[in-house]
Amino acid sequence: MRHAKVPPTPTRLLAALIALGITACASAPPTPPTPTPVSLEERWGVQVVGIRLSAAGHMLDFRYRVVDPLKAAPIFVRKTKPYLIDVASGAKLAVPVPPKTGPLRSSNTPIAGRTYFMFFGNAGKLVKPGNQVTVVVGDFRAEKLTVE
Repeated sequence: MRHAKVPPTPTRLLAALIALGITACASAPPTPPTPTPVSLEERWGVQVVGIRLSAAGHMLDFRYRVVDPLKAAPIFVRKTKPYLIDVASGAKLAVPVPPKTGPLRSSNTPIAGRTYFMFFGNAGKLVKPGNQVTVVVGDFRAEKLTVE
């Protein structure tokens, strides 16, 4: 004996969709909203341009562009000693301070749209291309930067 096929009606389709929707909502636990990290541009008024090996691998050249000079001002304070952390080894690398030139970093008043630099010593060529590093200047932290 064959059963006759009943054509779907709009009411039946709507009931099926509502049942599916209720089931889907009830089966998944609510997830709390994930807080989005504040970008360096929003917090510090700078954009990271990049970090590259320089001087035959004996130095790291960190470049950043100032977007908001007021927010970026703490990065330029001369008394604040910047350093770089190699994520893999935990090694801290400092900005060299040659006697004639002083620290190899920008410390003038920041200007919007201008790109600035910091050089970090890389004794023994510890940091290599592809390594992840963090640049720290006071409370400023540019984390998980990949060395080019």
